Amino acid sequence: MTKDELAERLKLAAKKKILVLGDFFLDRYLLIDPSRNEPSIETGLTAYQVFDRRLSPGAAGTVTNNLVALGVSIVAIGFVGDDGEGFELRRALERLGVDTRGIVVRPDRATPTYTKPMIVESDGERELNRLDIKNWTRTPQALEREIIRNLEQLSEEVDAIVVMDQVNELDCGTVTGTVRESLARLGASRPNLPIIADSRARIGEFKNVMVKPNHREALLALNMKENVSGEGIRTAAMRLCERNGRPAFVTHGAQGMYVADKAMASLVPAITVEGPIDIVGAGDSATAGIVTALSTGSSLTDAALIGNIVASITIQQLGTTGTASQDRDSHGSRNKWGKSINFEVSPPPIAIAVR
Repeated sequence: MTKDELAERLKLAAKKKILVLGDFFLDRYLLIDPSRNEPSIETGLTAYQVFDRRLSPGAAGTVTNNLVALGVSIVAIGFVGDDGEGFELRRALERLGVDTRGIVVRPDRATPTYTKPMIVESDGERELNRLDIKNWTRTPQALEREIIRNLEQLSEEVDAIVVMDQVNELDCGTVTGTVRESLARLGASRPNLPIIADSRARIGEFKNVMVKPNHREALLALNMKENVSGEGIRTAAMRLCERNGRPAFVTHGAQGMYVADKAMASLVPAITVEGPIDIVGAGDSATAGIVTALSTGSSLTDAALIGNIVASITIQQLGTTGTASQDRDSHGSRNKWGKSINFEVSPPPIAIAVR
């Protein structure tokens, strides 16, 4: 793929709408100035003084951030609590221009939140122990029905769907077993609609949709040993493809991404970058690139290549969960499309038939 061909795909993406279904978290960074610390009168412990906050959508919101940066329109489906964190999360999504009709507000659920205290020091920021807010009880059936109803209605409006299953606790998040069954029915009834799922713990339980795990998640889902070679990762991609009846994308770090479809598995090499990198959020940015490409009718290997390109840009943004846009990066400076990466793939994707 050349730079001009990529630009054409991104131009098409600006006319597309993608549905993001999943676990939307609030990422709350608390910036602490240690010079302002004071002792607590009540406990004698040090009271850290927060002088600033950074709030942004996390988990499914991270993919959403990347998709917005790539120029596509987004409609979101998930749930938040009727609490301050839920208000902040919905406001952050709406500031991105996200259609939040599918976000259900529930008084009996907490808004999942990652609170990250950050000590600001002369050489940067240092993260203290993170404070997590999760739901530890099963998602109510009434909420599941509302999520499925929103999925059935809003899926008629979109060009592709991303499913982000962030919660490890069984059936405590948006993507419960019942919701996965609904996705399987949707995938079977609309085989030409790109639906791609990413899951921390249950990637092997999806059917009739594409999946995009990293290589560890893929091997775990298949009960395969972790210390396998690239050939083993390729086999895992094929087995996931066979299991769920749709193509599989399996990321493998600096090696690139394996793409499996029917009887063929391809390795799309990663984009080489120079200098220090930060891999936080790389998988989510790759997912955003893949689904954006698929929404425009790109081939599977071209979609994987665009996923690799987007990830190669975001990992160069240090100390933040970066995004890649056509015009500007997350810090407002001009993106070096075509300078920081090479758009000519060399070597080309490696295709190997699996018998």
